[in-house]
Amino acid sequence: MNPQRRELLSRALCSAPLLWLPRLLAQRQDRPTFRVKVDMVVLSFTVTDSKGRYINGLRPEDFRILEDGIPQRINTFAEGNKPPLQILDDGSARPMITARADPQRGGIATDAFVGTNVFILFDTSNYMYRGFVYASDAIADFVRGLDRADSVAVYTFSRNLTRAASLSRDRGEALQGLRKAVAGDEAALYNSLLLTLRDAAKVPGRKVIIVFSNGPDSASMVAPDDVRAVAEDEGIPIYVISTSDSNRDPISTGVFRRLASRTGGKSFFARTWQKQVEAFEAIREDLGNSYTITYYPAPNPNEGFRRITVEIKSDISRKYRVTARPGYRPRTGA
Repeated sequence: MNPQRRELLSRALCSAPLLWLPRLLAQRQDRPTFRVKVDMVVLSFTVTDSKGRYINGLRPEDFRILEDGIPQRINTFAEGNKPPLQILDDGSARPMITARADPQRGGIATDAFVGTNVFILFDTSNYMYRGFVYASDAIADFVRGLDRADSVAVYTFSRNLTRAASLSRDRGEALQGLRKAVAGDEAALYNSLLLTLRDAAKVPGRKVIIVFSNGPDSASMVAPDDVRAVAEDEGIPIYVISTSDSNRDPISTGVFRRLASRTGGKSFFARTWQKQVEAFEAIREDLGNSYTITYYPAPNPNEGFRRITVEIKSDISRKYRVTARPGYRPRTGA
């Protein structure tokens, strides 16, 4: 997505209702001079062998991170939901301080880089009438099985987005919000996903979005590829569980696969309740077996898409597969 279009999307979300979004996207602007503002990059990825089994126990020194071929210095490193390590200038690692006093809550708040912030986006449109109850049960089982360090938010959508349960470690709050969901009318999936991305982007640390949908979008005013580009740039993996038949809806199928693969997530096509439970279990395993690193990008003149490469230094790495987002576009300002 070019800088002008990205800026228009941001303005539309912050100051204008979605009703005006197509007109805003179509507006012509003078070409300003942009400067690049690069923040810390958060990168989550999994490592698997040739049989798809997760490879655990790798250390920061086992990885080489490249951005447009430029080596990057890792700032922090974490495996699964273990406390993160801070990587010092000499390459050694030490535990980060993972807790701090939180007087507003009267206790201890865990550091943002422990656990995953999970945003569940549940399709409650008329496309989901038939399997609504079973879908809700599958989501509830997934929420109950999350690691204690994870936080979860439950959003629902039909024509409009509803924030049923805000981001919290309170599983009861998430389940209560989920059970209040009611079936609606038309589906505005991409509008709702864009708003969910906006909320997730405000949260520090690692976050993912899980979309549970039947597939068709009948009411959105934004293009799915624009939404995908925002997710890429924000570094938020999108996992998609679709209850539709992938062969009968090739358009939605292709979109879902692009959303997932281009952001470092995965897509599942699960028509039955059992397959949906299995998809959620696969996502939970992904979250628990992933690596998360942060880095501040080295100087790079590229103001467009920057390609990220994760390499494993050992010879055996040739047998390993790394699943990660392909890159991002740095933020720009006039």
